[in-house]
Amino acid sequence: MPEIIVIAHNIRSTHNVGAIFRTAEGFGISKIILTGYTPYPMVEHDSRLPHIAEKLTKQISKTALGAEAIVPFAYTETPPLAELKKAGFRIVALEQDPKSINLADYTPPEKIVLLLGEEVEGITPELLAECEDILEIPMVGKKESFNVSVATGIALYALTSTSAT
Repeated sequence: MPEIIVIAHNIRSTHNVGAIFRTAEGFGISKIILTGYTPYPMVEHDSRLPHIAEKLTKQISKTALGAEAIVPFAYTETPPLAELKKAGFRIVALEQDPKSINLADYTPPEKIVLLLGEEVEGITPELLAECEDILEIPMVGKKESFNVSVATGIALYALTSTSAT
């Protein structure tokens, strides 16, 4: 199974963040990096106002059901893609794009960073340009996309179950 780090960039909903934590824990993801305006659980030396940090932590916990205390995470303003590339990770976006690869056709490498983007607008073109691969989940219904936390679960299942054992 590959080593996977999930980056949740500009995810607005605490419920989505909690669901991503819970899903990441279930798939044995090594770390979640929360970036941009993504809400995150309280951290040591938290710079946010205490009542804000506590409120967001409670909201995330409601969906994460304790996974936020198990899965290692960090918060940083911008995704540390260059640093992760230097550490041997392949940067993979989950996004609909003309250059995207069908998730079912993708063979995951040993070390992956799965980049998730904002619920409505997705991943910015600037961040997509820094990604080495772009994966897309095929849609057959009338809606254009899955909820970000649902898409994360689908992608993590595919990335962890298709790898050679």
